[in-house]
Amino acid sequence: MTYFMGVDLHKTQFHVHVRTEEKIESLDEIKVYPTTEAGYAEFLKRISLYRETGAVVKLAVESTGNTKFFKNQVEKAGAEVTVVNTVKFKVINESVTKTDKHDAATLSEFLKDYKLPECYLCSKETENMRRLIKSRERLVRAQVGQKNEIHALLVSMGMQDETRSLQSKKGRQKVLDALESNNDYVLEAQSVKLMLEIIDTFAEKIKIIEKQLEELTKDDEMVNRLMTIRGCGKITAWIIRAYTEDITRFANSKKYAAFCGLVPKVKDSNDTVHHGSITRHGPVELRTAFVQLFMGMRRCKDTKSWRMMQRYEYMKKNKGSGKSIISGARKTAEIVWALLSYKTDFDAEKMKEIYKPLSLTAQVLSAVNI
Repeated sequence: MTYFMGVDLHKTQFHVHVRTEEKIESLDEIKVYPTTEAGYAEFLKRISLYRETGAVVKLAVESTGNTKFFKNQVEKAGAEVTVVNTVKFKVINESVTKTDKHDAATLSEFLKDYKLPECYLCSKETENMRRLIKSRERLVRAQVGQKNEIHALLVSMGMQDETRSLQSKKGRQKVLDALESNNDYVLEAQSVKLMLEIIDTFAEKIKIIEKQLEELTKDDEMVNRLMTIRGCGKITAWIIRAYTEDITRFANSKKYAAFCGLVPKVKDSNDTVHHGSITRHGPVELRTAFVQLFMGMRRCKDTKSWRMMQRYEYMKKNKGSGKSIISGARKTAEIVWALLSYKTDFDAEKMKEIYKPLSLTAQVLSAVNI
Protein backbone atom coordinates (compact mmCIF):
# COMPACT_ATOMS: atom_id res chain seq x y z
CA MET A 1 0.00 0.00 0.00
CA THR A 2 1.07 3.57 -0.70
CA TYR A 3 0.06 6.58 1.36
CA PHE A 4 -0.06 9.86 -0.56
CA MET A 5 0.21 12.85 1.74
CA GLY A 6 -0.40 16.46 0.71
CA VAL A 7 1.08 19.04 3.08
CA ASP A 8 0.16 22.71 3.13
CA LEU A 9 3.14 24.14 5.00
CA HIS A 10 3.18 27.49 6.78
CA LYS A 11 5.44 29.25 9.24
CA THR A 12 3.57 28.18 12.39
CA GLN A 13 1.63 25.09 11.30
CA PHE A 14 0.95 22.61 8.49
CA HIS A 15 -2.16 20.76 7.30
CA VAL A 16 -1.84 17.12 6.17
CA HIS A 17 -4.27 15.31 3.86
CA VAL A 18 -3.84 11.56 3.27
CA ARG A 19 -5.22 9.31 0.57
CA THR A 20 -4.58 5.76 -0.61
CA GLU A 21 -5.82 3.71 -3.56
CA GLU A 22 -8.82 2.61 -1.48
CA LYS A 23 -9.59 5.57 0.79
CA ILE A 24 -9.57 9.36 0.70
CA GLU A 25 -9.67 11.45 3.87
CA SER A 26 -12.48 13.97 4.13
CA LEU A 27 -11.62 17.60 4.77
CA ASP A 28 -12.90 17.24 8.33
CA GLU A 29 -10.38 14.44 8.96
CA ILE A 30 -7.40 16.59 7.97
CA LYS A 31 -5.02 17.01 10.86
CA VAL A 32 -3.10 20.18 11.70
CA TYR A 33 0.38 20.07 13.26
CA PRO A 34 2.32 23.00 14.76
CA THR A 35 5.83 23.61 13.40
CA THR A 36 7.33 22.94 16.81
CA GLU A 37 9.51 20.11 18.04
CA ALA A 38 6.44 18.38 19.51
CA GLY A 39 4.45 18.91 16.31
CA TYR A 40 7.15 17.40 14.11
CA ALA A 41 7.61 14.50 16.53
CA GLU A 42 3.90 13.68 16.36
CA PHE A 43 3.84 13.85 12.56
CA LEU A 44 6.99 11.73 12.17
CA LYS A 45 5.48 9.14 14.51
CA ARG A 46 2.45 8.96 12.22
CA ILE A 47 4.72 8.32 9.22
CA SER A 48 6.63 5.65 11.16
CA LEU A 49 3.37 3.84 11.96
CA TYR A 50 2.53 3.74 8.25
CA ARG A 51 6.02 2.48 7.45
CA GLU A 52 5.81 -0.29 10.07
CA THR A 53 2.95 -1.87 8.11
CA GLY A 54 5.24 -2.16 5.09
CA ALA A 55 3.58 0.73 3.28
CA VAL A 56 5.31 3.34 1.12
CA VAL A 57 4.80 6.95 2.20
CA LYS A 58 4.95 9.65 -0.47
CA LEU A 59 4.57 13.28 0.45
CA ALA A 60 4.13 16.52 -1.53
CA VAL A 61 4.86 19.99 -0.17
CA GLU A 62 5.12 23.36 -1.85
CA SER A 63 8.40 25.25 -1.91
CA THR A 64 8.44 27.86 0.88
CA GLY A 65 10.95 29.34 3.30
CA ASN A 66 11.00 26.37 5.69
CA THR A 67 10.52 23.59 3.11
CA LYS A 68 14.13 22.40 3.25
CA PHE A 69 14.00 21.91 7.02
CA PHE A 70 10.64 20.16 6.73
CA LYS A 71 11.95 17.88 3.95
CA ASN A 72 15.02 16.89 5.99
CA GLN A 73 12.88 16.02 9.01
CA VAL A 74 10.38 13.93 7.04
CA GLU A 75 13.00 12.02 5.06
CA LYS A 76 14.51 10.81 8.34
CA ALA A 77 11.26 8.91 8.92
CA GLY A 78 11.59 7.19 5.53
CA ALA A 79 9.07 9.20 3.49
CA GLU A 80 9.63 10.12 -0.16
CA VAL A 81 9.28 13.89 -0.51
CA THR A 82 8.32 15.83 -3.64
CA VAL A 83 8.92 19.56 -3.42
CA VAL A 84 6.42 21.23 -5.73
CA ASN A 85 7.41 24.05 -8.08
CA THR A 86 4.82 26.73 -7.23
CA VAL A 87 5.59 28.73 -10.39
CA LYS A 88 4.58 25.85 -12.66
CA PHE A 89 1.83 24.41 -10.45
CA LYS A 90 -1.01 26.92 -10.89
CA VAL A 91 -3.90 24.72 -9.72
CA ILE A 92 -3.80 25.90 -6.09
CA ASN A 93 -3.39 29.62 -6.82
CA GLU A 94 -6.18 29.59 -9.42
CA SER A 95 -8.55 27.48 -7.34
CA VAL A 96 -11.99 29.00 -6.61
CA THR A 97 -12.01 27.51 -3.11
CA LYS A 98 -8.65 28.29 -1.54
CA THR A 99 -8.18 27.10 2.02
CA ASP A 100 -5.31 25.29 3.72
CA LYS A 101 -7.33 22.06 3.81
CA HIS A 102 -8.27 22.26 0.12
CA ASP A 103 -4.64 23.00 -0.80
CA ALA A 104 -3.41 19.93 1.11
CA ALA A 105 -6.09 17.75 -0.55
CA THR A 106 -5.14 19.07 -4.01
CA LEU A 107 -1.49 18.23 -3.43
CA SER A 108 -2.27 14.65 -2.37
CA GLU A 109 -4.56 14.21 -5.38
CA PHE A 110 -1.99 15.35 -7.94
CA LEU A 111 0.77 13.45 -6.14
CA LYS A 112 -1.22 10.24 -6.51
CA ASP A 113 -1.58 10.88 -10.24
CA TYR A 114 2.13 11.80 -10.58
CA LYS A 115 1.29 15.21 -12.06
CA LEU A 116 3.33 17.52 -9.83
CA PRO A 117 6.20 19.62 -11.25
CA GLU A 118 9.19 19.26 -8.96
CA CYS A 119 11.35 22.04 -7.58
CA TYR A 120 15.14 21.76 -7.33
CA LEU A 121 16.61 22.39 -3.87
CA CYS A 122 20.24 23.48 -3.73
CA SER A 123 22.83 22.09 -1.33
CA LYS A 124 23.67 23.67 2.01
CA GLU A 125 27.00 24.95 0.66
CA THR A 126 25.33 26.60 -2.33
CA GLU A 127 22.63 28.10 -0.13
CA ASN A 128 25.35 29.68 1.99
CA MET A 129 27.04 31.05 -1.14
CA ARG A 130 23.78 32.66 -2.26
CA ARG A 131 23.32 34.20 1.17
CA LEU A 132 26.80 35.73 1.08
CA ILE A 133 26.33 37.01 -2.48
CA LYS A 134 23.03 38.69 -1.55
CA SER A 135 24.61 40.24 1.56
CA ARG A 136 27.46 41.59 -0.55
CA GLU A 137 25.01 43.01 -3.10
CA ARG A 138 23.06 44.82 -0.37
CA LEU A 139 26.29 46.32 1.03
CA VAL A 140 27.44 47.45 -2.43
CA ARG A 141 24.10 49.15 -3.07
CA ALA A 142 24.21 50.86 0.33
CA GLN A 143 27.77 52.01 -0.38
CA VAL A 144 26.74 53.43 -3.75
CA GLY A 145 23.80 55.18 -2.05
CA GLN A 146 26.14 56.93 0.39
CA LYS A 147 28.45 58.02 -2.45
CA ASN A 148 25.47 59.42 -4.33
CA GLU A 149 24.47 61.41 -1.24
CA ILE A 150 27.96 62.96 -1.05
CA HIS A 151 27.95 63.50 -4.82
CA ALA A 152 24.68 65.46 -4.63
CA LEU A 153 25.96 67.54 -1.70
CA LEU A 154 29.19 68.46 -3.53
CA VAL A 155 27.29 69.43 -6.67
CA SER A 156 24.98 71.67 -4.62
CA MET A 157 28.09 73.39 -3.25
CA GLY A 158 29.61 73.95 -6.70
CA MET A 159 32.33 71.29 -6.24
CA GLN A 160 31.59 69.16 -9.32
CA ASP A 161 35.27 68.49 -9.99
CA GLU A 162 35.66 66.80 -6.61
CA THR A 163 32.93 64.20 -7.29
CA ARG A 164 35.34 62.08 -9.37
CA SER A 165 37.51 61.50 -6.29
CA LEU A 166 34.87 59.50 -4.41
CA GLN A 167 35.90 56.13 -5.91
CA SER A 168 39.21 55.85 -4.02
CA LYS A 169 39.94 56.16 -0.31
CA LYS A 170 42.69 58.69 -1.01
CA GLY A 171 40.32 60.74 -3.15
CA ARG A 172 37.60 60.70 -0.49
CA GLN A 173 40.09 62.01 2.07
CA LYS A 174 41.00 64.79 -0.36
CA VAL A 175 37.33 65.81 -0.57
CA LEU A 176 37.02 65.83 3.22
CA ASP A 177 40.20 67.93 3.61
CA ALA A 178 38.86 70.47 1.11
CA LEU A 179 35.64 70.83 3.11
CA GLU A 180 37.32 71.00 6.51
CA SER A 181 39.69 73.74 5.33
CA ASN A 182 36.73 76.01 4.51
CA ASN A 183 35.05 77.65 7.54
CA ASP A 184 31.82 78.09 5.57
CA TYR A 185 31.37 74.29 5.28
CA VAL A 186 31.74 73.14 8.90
CA LEU A 187 28.37 71.36 9.08
CA GLU A 188 28.78 69.90 5.59
CA ALA A 189 32.24 68.59 6.51
CA GLN A 190 30.82 66.83 9.58
CA SER A 191 28.09 65.17 7.48
CA VAL A 192 30.52 64.06 4.78
CA LYS A 193 32.98 62.72 7.37
CA LEU A 194 30.24 60.53 8.87
CA MET A 195 29.14 59.27 5.45
CA LEU A 196 32.75 58.50 4.47
CA GLU A 197 33.19 56.46 7.65
CA ILE A 198 30.05 54.51 6.73
CA ILE A 199 31.44 53.91 3.22
CA ASP A 200 34.72 52.61 4.69
CA THR A 201 32.78 50.30 7.04
CA PHE A 202 30.80 48.91 4.08
CA ALA A 203 34.06 48.39 2.15
CA GLU A 204 35.56 46.39 5.04
CA LYS A 205 32.45 44.18 5.31
CA ILE A 206 32.47 43.59 1.54
CA LYS A 207 36.10 42.44 1.74
CA ILE A 208 35.21 40.02 4.57
CA ILE A 209 32.38 38.50 2.51
CA GLU A 210 34.59 38.20 -0.58
CA LYS A 211 37.27 36.48 1.49
CA GLN A 212 34.67 33.96 2.74
CA LEU A 213 33.50 33.32 -0.83
CA GLU A 214 37.10 32.81 -1.97
CA GLU A 215 37.61 30.30 0.82
CA LEU A 216 34.42 28.44 -0.12
CA THR A 217 35.33 28.23 -3.82
CA LYS A 218 39.13 27.94 -3.83
CA ASP A 219 38.94 24.31 -5.02
CA ASP A 220 35.63 24.62 -6.88
CA GLU A 221 35.97 23.15 -10.38
CA MET A 222 33.06 25.15 -11.79
CA VAL A 223 34.37 28.51 -10.57
CA ASN A 224 37.88 27.79 -11.84
CA ARG A 225 36.49 26.83 -15.25
CA LEU A 226 34.32 29.93 -15.47
CA MET A 227 37.35 32.10 -14.68
CA THR A 228 39.00 30.88 -17.92
CA ILE A 229 36.41 32.86 -19.91
CA ARG A 230 37.68 36.19 -21.22
CA GLY A 231 36.17 39.02 -19.20
CA CYS A 232 34.83 36.81 -16.39
CA GLY A 233 35.74 38.06 -12.93
CA LYS A 234 35.49 36.17 -9.66
CA ILE A 235 32.22 37.82 -8.60
CA THR A 236 30.48 36.88 -11.85
CA ALA A 237 31.87 33.35 -11.56
CA TRP A 238 30.56 33.07 -7.98
CA ILE A 239 27.06 34.15 -9.01
CA ILE A 240 26.87 31.74 -11.96
CA ARG A 241 28.17 28.91 -9.76
CA ALA A 242 25.73 29.66 -6.92
CA TYR A 243 22.61 29.92 -9.07
CA THR A 244 23.45 27.08 -11.47
CA GLU A 245 25.05 24.52 -9.10
CA ASP A 246 24.31 21.35 -11.08
CA ILE A 247 24.58 21.85 -14.86
CA THR A 248 23.39 18.28 -15.51
CA ARG A 249 19.86 19.45 -14.64
CA PHE A 250 19.69 20.99 -18.11
CA ALA A 251 19.53 18.66 -21.12
CA ASN A 252 20.91 21.24 -23.57
CA SER A 253 22.10 24.83 -23.84
CA LYS A 254 18.67 26.10 -24.92
CA LYS A 255 17.06 24.81 -21.72
CA TYR A 256 19.78 26.42 -19.64
CA ALA A 257 19.24 29.76 -21.40
CA ALA A 258 15.50 29.36 -20.77
CA PHE A 259 16.19 28.72 -17.07
CA CYS A 260 18.16 31.98 -17.00
CA GLY A 261 15.14 33.80 -18.46
CA LEU A 262 17.08 34.94 -21.52
CA VAL A 263 14.88 33.39 -24.22
CA PRO A 264 12.01 35.29 -25.89
CA LYS A 265 8.35 34.57 -25.26
CA VAL A 266 6.82 32.71 -28.20
CA LYS A 267 3.17 32.87 -29.29
CA ASP A 268 2.31 30.43 -32.05
CA SER A 269 -1.15 30.52 -33.62
CA ASN A 270 -1.91 28.78 -36.90
CA ASP A 271 0.78 30.04 -39.32
CA THR A 272 1.72 33.06 -37.22
CA VAL A 273 4.74 32.96 -34.92
CA HIS A 274 5.38 35.96 -32.68
CA HIS A 275 8.54 36.38 -30.60
CA GLY A 276 8.15 38.84 -27.73
CA SER A 277 10.38 40.08 -24.92
CA ILE A 278 12.45 37.69 -22.81
CA THR A 279 10.59 35.56 -20.25
CA ARG A 280 12.63 36.81 -17.25
CA HIS A 281 12.12 33.43 -15.57
CA GLY A 282 14.68 32.12 -13.15
CA PRO A 283 17.00 34.00 -10.78
CA VAL A 284 17.45 37.66 -11.68
CA GLU A 285 21.00 37.44 -10.28
CA LEU A 286 21.92 34.83 -12.88
CA ARG A 287 20.40 36.82 -15.73
CA THR A 288 22.26 39.96 -14.62
CA ALA A 289 25.51 38.00 -14.32
CA PHE A 290 25.33 36.86 -17.95
CA VAL A 291 24.66 40.40 -19.15
CA GLN A 292 27.69 41.58 -17.17
CA LEU A 293 29.79 38.68 -18.47
CA PHE A 294 28.92 39.49 -22.07
CA MET A 295 29.73 43.17 -21.53
CA GLY A 296 32.99 42.14 -19.88
CA MET A 297 33.86 40.06 -22.94
CA ARG A 298 33.02 42.98 -25.20
CA ARG A 299 35.36 45.32 -23.32
CA CYS A 300 38.34 43.02 -23.94
CA LYS A 301 40.42 44.32 -26.86
CA ASP A 302 41.08 40.91 -28.44
CA THR A 303 37.40 39.89 -28.72
CA LYS A 304 36.44 42.08 -31.69
CA SER A 305 37.31 39.25 -34.08
CA TRP A 306 34.90 36.85 -32.32
CA ARG A 307 31.85 35.80 -34.30
CA MET A 308 29.46 36.64 -31.45
CA MET A 309 30.87 40.17 -31.20
CA GLN A 310 30.50 40.69 -34.95
CA ARG A 311 26.92 39.48 -34.63
CA TYR A 312 26.38 41.90 -31.74
CA GLU A 313 27.59 44.87 -33.82
CA TYR A 314 25.37 43.80 -36.73
CA MET A 315 22.30 43.44 -34.49
CA LYS A 316 23.06 46.75 -32.77
CA LYS A 317 22.77 48.59 -36.09
CA ASN A 318 19.47 46.92 -36.96
CA LYS A 319 17.70 46.22 -33.64
CA GLY A 320 19.33 48.54 -31.13
CA SER A 321 21.70 48.07 -28.21
CA GLY A 322 19.24 46.51 -25.71
CA LYS A 323 18.16 43.52 -27.80
CA SER A 324 21.72 42.99 -28.99
CA ILE A 325 23.08 42.78 -25.44
CA ILE A 326 20.36 40.31 -24.39
CA SER A 327 21.10 38.18 -27.46
CA GLY A 328 24.79 38.23 -26.55
CA ALA A 329 24.00 37.29 -22.94
CA ARG A 330 21.89 34.35 -24.18
CA LYS A 331 24.75 33.15 -26.38
CA THR A 332 27.13 33.51 -23.44
CA ALA A 333 24.85 31.33 -21.29
CA GLU A 334 24.88 28.66 -24.01
CA ILE A 335 28.70 28.79 -24.11
CA VAL A 336 28.86 28.40 -20.32
CA TRP A 337 26.53 25.38 -20.51
CA ALA A 338 28.87 23.74 -23.06
CA LEU A 339 32.00 24.43 -20.97
CA LEU A 340 30.47 23.06 -17.77
CA SER A 341 28.72 20.11 -19.43
CA TYR A 342 31.75 18.89 -21.36
CA LYS A 343 34.20 19.96 -18.61
CA THR A 344 36.46 21.95 -20.92
CA ASP A 345 38.17 25.30 -20.39
CA PHE A 346 37.35 28.30 -22.55
CA ASP A 347 39.25 28.45 -25.84
CA ALA A 348 39.31 31.92 -27.43
CA GLU A 349 40.58 30.53 -30.75
CA LYS A 350 37.28 28.71 -31.32
CA MET A 351 35.45 32.04 -31.07
CA LYS A 352 37.23 33.52 -34.10
CA GLU A 353 35.02 33.20 -37.14
CA ILE A 354 33.50 35.56 -39.72
CA TYR A 355 29.85 36.32 -39.03
CA LYS A 356 27.64 36.10 -42.12
CA PRO A 357 24.17 37.58 -41.61
CA LEU A 358 21.27 35.50 -42.91
CA SER A 359 19.61 36.64 -46.10
CA LEU A 360 16.01 37.90 -45.89
CA THR A 361 14.73 34.61 -47.33
CA ALA A 362 16.75 32.57 -44.82
CA GLN A 363 15.44 34.70 -41.95
CA VAL A 364 11.83 34.10 -43.03
CA LEU A 365 12.39 30.35 -43.38
CA SER A 366 14.11 30.22 -39.99
CA ALA A 367 11.22 32.10 -38.34
CA VAL A 368 8.64 29.58 -39.57
CA ASN A 369 10.95 26.61 -38.79
CA ILE A 370 11.19 25.39 -42.37
